[in-house]
Amino acid sequence: MRRFLSSSKNISGTNISILDKNQVHHIKDVLRLKVDDAAIVFDEQGNEYICLIEELQRDKVILKIRGKNQAPGDTGRLRITVACAIPKHSRMDDIVDKLTQLGVERIIPLETERGVIRLEKEKGNLRSLRWQRISQAAAKQCQRNNVTIIEPVKNIKDVLRSCEGHDLKLIATLEGERESLRRVFLKSMPSNILVLVGPEGDFTHAEIKLAKAAGCEAISLGNLVLRVETAAIAIASFIRLYEDH
Repeated sequence: MRRFLSSSKNISGTNISILDKNQVHHIKDVLRLKVDDAAIVFDEQGNEYICLIEELQRDKVILKIRGKNQAPGDTGRLRITVACAIPKHSRMDDIVDKLTQLGVERIIPLETERGVIRLEKEKGNLRSLRWQRISQAAAKQCQRNNVTIIEPVKNIKDVLRSCEGHDLKLIATLEGERESLRRVFLKSMPSNILVLVGPEGDFTHAEIKLAKAAGCEAISLGNLVLRVETAAIAIASFIRLYEDH
């Protein structure tokens, strides 16, 4: 059954309205769904609704709710936040897509001292909207019941100021003494993880010192120097593998 996303504010009584023009186009012109066709709609809170299409209008689709599955709890599941340096070109798009598929809860686009990307506020806001749309599409594709939150672009100081809620904080680096991911997880049982992934030139010594002072553990991803997107996906994949075991 086809799956679509709708904001909870567009769910009223037994009706759901899909207003996003891309989804409306996909439903009407690509999938060519008709009135009374069945679909699943989920909201940003993870609730899932079994619906029938009631109206196909020019700029919206209205569905009638026939059943509801409550949002599953997070008990026993690791919550992952990845603060990732913004790479060149469109590679951040791939990071958002893959990390959403891997169940990452939050992604923080990160400006670092050695990073080559600097986004002005307006351009950063536009990029954030684009990344949120990519996350929504990835969530639908992999049948997640919620969507990864894309936070505004931040620097490492901003991230570390609000990291108190994480019971495991990691910074991937090529510098100094580091633990392997496996060893870190063997000695801890985290439930809420923050991972800092730097640019291909690595974090600066000052940034690493700042992260360690905030309680971050330095980790190694082996002897190879990885691209930003490879490192972020490798770490998230390992954490999910750890969780399943």
